[in-house]
Amino acid sequence: MWRLSGFIIYGATIFGALSMHAKEPTHEYFTAADGVKIHYMRLGDSGSHVVLIHGYTGSAEGNWFQNGIADALAETHRVVAIDCRNHGRSDKPNPRGFGIPSDVLELMDHLKIEKAHIHGYSMGGAITARLLASDPERFITAAFGGSGIRETDPAWAAKVPADKEGRDRQEAEVGRALRVRSAMDNGVSREAAEKAASTPRQRNRNIASATTRNPMRRPGLKIDLTKISIPVLAINGEYDRPLSKTHRMRRELSNFTDVVLPGKSHLTAIVGGYMPVQYVTSLVGFINSNDSQ
Repeated sequence: MWRLSGFIIYGATIFGALSMHAKEPTHEYFTAADGVKIHYMRLGDSGSHVVLIHGYTGSAEGNWFQNGIADALAETHRVVAIDCRNHGRSDKPNPRGFGIPSDVLELMDHLKIEKAHIHGYSMGGAITARLLASDPERFITAAFGGSGIRETDPAWAAKVPADKEGRDRQEAEVGRALRVRSAMDNGVSREAAEKAASTPRQRNRNIASATTRNPMRRPGLKIDLTKISIPVLAINGEYDRPLSKTHRMRRELSNFTDVVLPGKSHLTAIVGGYMPVQYVTSLVGFINSNDSQ
């Protein structure tokens, strides 16, 4: 048994001492420059800000609050978790679309946050990378989950060691549940969503297909990692191709921490009930140890 800032940890399960918080997380909105209404959640009354960006088809609540990550961070920080456009409770001008970096910066400006820690999962990691490329001065640290910054030079890409093959056997059941929830968020009835998620086509689809469509994997991100001076963290599952995602980061970043979660895939690394405690302890420890404002 371990204790983590008000959390009692037994094995891989976190029981949050929610009563220690004076308030439940807030649900708030602001309107982006192009008129899209963006939902966000906040928790925590003191400390530096931590901005959290969820993955594709996910939401702030599902990606950060239902698994205890936001609560653990809020013990000593002010957590701000965005529902990216086209996701969660935010407007959905394109229900299958991605989030965009400018919404994160506009949210920070709306809340008058000059600098913050930033952490993104999967699609959120892609957004984090683009924010590091465009506005690195706005961030204290940057952390990637289920993502990273890949090699773009073909010569270096050829030198990346092979990642471990395999998959967490629980990945499929997690993926099915997330597909059902995503469909329901977009107005599909539970019955129809359950039926669609059970078809052979859906069952056999790569559960992490969003990763292959993720803008992180599109060429053209112009970023010189040797000029990034802030601390950077990456947390990836053992079966989520961690080497291909972080090889360049290890080479070029001056202050980089790499965490690989044994036995975990893209979804089981983060979803509540499957996520290992190492995810929380690694993220909270990293932010706390680099918490200069």
